[in-house]
Amino acid sequence: MNQSASRERLLLVEDDPALAAMLVEYLGQAGYGVVQVGHGQAALAEAAAQAFGAVVLDLGLPDIDGLDVCRQLRARSDVPVLMLTARGDAMDRVLGLELGADDYLAKPFLPRELLARLRALLRRRRGELLPQDQPLRFGRLEIAPAERAVTLDGRACELSASQFDLLLALARHAGRVMSREALMDLIGLDRLDASDRSIDLHITKLRAAIEDDPRQARRIITVRGAGYVFAKAQD
Repeated sequence: MNQSASRERLLLVEDDPALAAMLVEYLGQAGYGVVQVGHGQAALAEAAAQAFGAVVLDLGLPDIDGLDVCRQLRARSDVPVLMLTARGDAMDRVLGLELGADDYLAKPFLPRELLARLRALLRRRRGELLPQDQPLRFGRLEIAPAERAVTLDGRACELSASQFDLLLALARHAGRVMSREALMDLIGLDRLDASDRSIDLHITKLRAAIEDDPRQARRIITVRGAGYVFAKAQD
C-alpha cells in the first residue's frame, strides 16, 4: 500500500504493479494523496476504515470481481467511483454503471484523461458545479442540495454521486425537456460514444429510488426522441 499526504485522498484499486506505481506517482504530483491496494477485499477494508474523495477501481482483480467491489462500496457509501476496465465487452461498463459507478475509463488510457475525469467527479462531489441552496420540494419528494440528500415520505433514497447530481439537474429545470447531451453537460459527465446509454442507466436507478412504480414513472418522464422531463406537479 502506497500513501502520500494531500488535502484530497483517493483510493486506487489496481493489481498491475507497474500501472499502479505510475498512477500513484502521477496523481501524487497532481496534489492528491493516494492509497493503493491490489485486491478487492483490501479495497473494501480501506474504504470502511477511512474516508476517500473518490475511488479508482479496476474491474479485473485477483480475488473478487471489481463489479462486486463496486456493489459493496455503493451499498454503504456514495463516494464517486471511476472504473478502469481492459475488457472489451460493453456489458461490463453497463453493469458497472447500473451498480452505481459514476464513470469509466477503458485501458489503455492517458493518465491526463484519468486526472481530468477524477477532477470532474471531485468538483461535483464538492458541489462546485451545483449551487448549494434551500431544499427543493415536489410533493412527497424532497431534495436537499447542501446535504446531498433525497427523501421520499421522509425516508432516505440511496443514490450515487452522479445519480444525485442528475436528479438535482432535472429538478432545477422542472417542466423542461432535457436532452441527454444537456444533462451530461449540466452534471459535468464526459460525453461517451453514441451507443453508450449512461444517462438512461442512471435514470433507471433514479426511478427505482424515487418512483412509486418505476414502470409507470410520474416524476421523471421520458419524452420519446427528446430526452427527459422532471414533473413540476407531484403528489
